[in-house]
Amino acid sequence: MTTSQSLSPKELRTLCRSGTFTGPTSGFARGHVQTNMMVLPREFAFDFLLFCQRNPKPCPLVEVLEPGQFEPRCAPGGDIRTDLPGYRIFENGELKQEVTDISAYWRNDLVTFLIGCSFSFESALINAGIQLRHVQRHVNVAMYRTNIPCLPAGRFQGNLVVSMRPIKSRDVARAVEISGRFPQVHGAPVHIGHPEAIGISDLSKPDFGDAVEVLDDELPVFWACGVTPQYVAELSRIPFCISHSPGKMLVTDFMNE
Repeated sequence: MTTSQSLSPKELRTLCRSGTFTGPTSGFARGHVQTNMMVLPREFAFDFLLFCQRNPKPCPLVEVLEPGQFEPRCAPGGDIRTDLPGYRIFENGELKQEVTDISAYWRNDLVTFLIGCSFSFESALINAGIQLRHVQRHVNVAMYRTNIPCLPAGRFQGNLVVSMRPIKSRDVARAVEISGRFPQVHGAPVHIGHPEAIGISDLSKPDFGDAVEVLDDELPVFWACGVTPQYVAELSRIPFCISHSPGKMLVTDFMNE
């Protein structure tokens, strides 16, 4: 039987393209870089590029495509219009629709930004014996808005979004060291242990994704999240943009190591 680990990135993208796979990509094609996606009209692309450069922790750029281009270098033969499990369509900062194919919305002036995702370093954590509850349960990672401001650029401004993984206290130092090896996919955590200090009042109510409990011998560990630019674009009320659905990434041919 084919497992999530044995699927190649191309095989997973093909399943997305056919509409067969529409779930979160955490735990799939382990060892390969996964990316968040933002698609913006060209007139907003420079400001967004500047926002990413000023905020590399939540927005580590893997690739920027030319206007109208839809085959990324990081996924040869791929198509960003069809090869993610889910997309969100925004108009004037409001979520209008979630779809599994954006071909009908495509325009020649659209610029695609592919941004590193923390799902990429999860395989390194798992290989080190650090268990991840959302992967074990086949649910989406929990994500939260915070009170940590990003550096603004043009009309793009807002606070950081983080993903949370419960880590056993004895493993936290190793989790920090291992994830720190991957700055291209968010790197080391931004906060450990005290969600209220970063504006999170209730871990059982994530803003995106699925809640998982934090056990007595665990600490909540928070990493910068690639949903941040989606949230910021929403706040900036861009007339039109497209993002990945939280947890549903482009799985690339690039290797983490």
